[in-house]
Order: sequence, then C-alpha cells, then structure tokens
Amino acid sequence: MGRAYNVMAATCPSRTVLHRIGARWTVFVVNALDGGPHRFTELKAHIRGITSKALTETLRSLEADGLISRHEYEENPPRVEYALTPLGHSLLVPLRAVRTWAEEHVPEIEQARSRRVVADAGTG
Repeated sequence: MGRAYNVMAATCPSRTVLHRIGARWTVFVVNALDGGPHRFTELKAHIRGITSKALTETLRSLEADGLISRHEYEENPPRVEYALTPLGHSLLVPLRAVRTWAEEHVPEIEQARSRRVVADAGTG
C-alpha cells in the first residue's frame, strides 16, 4: 500500500503536483499535446496568447515532472518535438472533465460576473 497524501497539509508533496497542474499554461500545453507530438512553434501557434518564455518554462517544468518528453532529432536544422508521456496522458482524463465543465458553464459564470459588476456599480 502506498503512502497517504493530503493536499490540505502544508508540507505534503502533493501540493507541488497540484501547483503544477494548476499552473497558468499547464492545462493548455497538455491539451495541445493530446493529438500527438508537436514542435515548439506549433505549440506556440496553437496556444494563442502564450509567450515564448512562458511556453519554454512550462515545457521545462512538465518535462521535469515527467508529464512530457522532449525528443531532439539529429537533423540540420535541428528539430525538437514534445509529446505526452504515459503519466501526461493520464492527466488528460481529469483535465478533459474540467475543460468540459468550464465550456458548459460559461454562460452562468458570465451572468454571475455581470450581476457582480452591476451590484458593484450601484455601491460606488
């Protein structure tokens, strides 16, 4: 039987895992790699709004955590591709559920925000 982890405990290592999953660009990169390996420029074009620096940092972190692999091809010019590892593929299941939930509930979230803006304007 494995060690029990509790993300609510301040010193639990599972917190670092949750922080990685919740990092700003992780969800986008993992989802972008769902269809197979991609080069850096392909990922940057697919994930609109991400900077080269943010993509580089995210790819390095995901590789360090074992969620993606980086493969360098001995070609001229050099070619590098990123792909999900089996561990990264296992993350797709919960991320798909969160993505589906987010996409399905956009109208309700937008309505709640609109009500808040109206309420805040009335108290100003």
